[in-house]
Amino acid sequence: MAEQFEFEIIFSLPPGEHDPFILSDAVIEAGFEDALIGTGNPKLLAVELDASGEDAESAILEAARAIMRNLPAGTQLHEVRPDLVSLADVAAKLDVTRQTLQQREMPLQVAGGLYRINEIAAVIGRAALPEPGRRRPRFRADTAMKWFRAGEGARSLNAKLALKALDPRSLQAAPVVATELATRQEPDPSSP
Repeated sequence: MAEQFEFEIIFSLPPGEHDPFILSDAVIEAGFEDALIGTGNPKLLAVELDASGEDAESAILEAARAIMRNLPAGTQLHEVRPDLVSLADVAAKLDVTRQTLQQREMPLQVAGGLYRINEIAAVIGRAALPEPGRRRPRFRADTAMKWFRAGEGARSLNAKLALKALDPRSLQAAPVVATELATRQEPDPSSP
């Protein structure tokens, strides 16, 4: 059964001038008329969108491939979000203040005030459950679930990009790394 996911794809554009209207048209031609398109940095194109798929990673890759077919040659996948998120990001999605979230027990930060989205999602999921004798939380977890569900796929794709297991131009498994990973032998736990 296909699920809905909300995520942002960041593309690195090749050197040169790129008309923001042509870039926007490329996203729309890929079938994402409702996407929010960011062209503020001349070296990057950001596309925030909703897509459906069997799992987050395949939905994100399918959307990225569809968009890249219409972008200038040499465009690369740079990053996928949400991956590491701030409390401000989470608060905006939940329609609450950052201070509201600071009152809850949060997981440890991993880098510069950022949290792994799957750890934050677990905290929010537990907090959304009504507790006997306590007031219901005042945030809208249901509206942010598409975003939280996309987090694991975004983290996985970013890791594959960093490890060079995913080619950022073709969005296919990198042959050298795939072969290397397949031939790598795991140590036998029974041997001394």
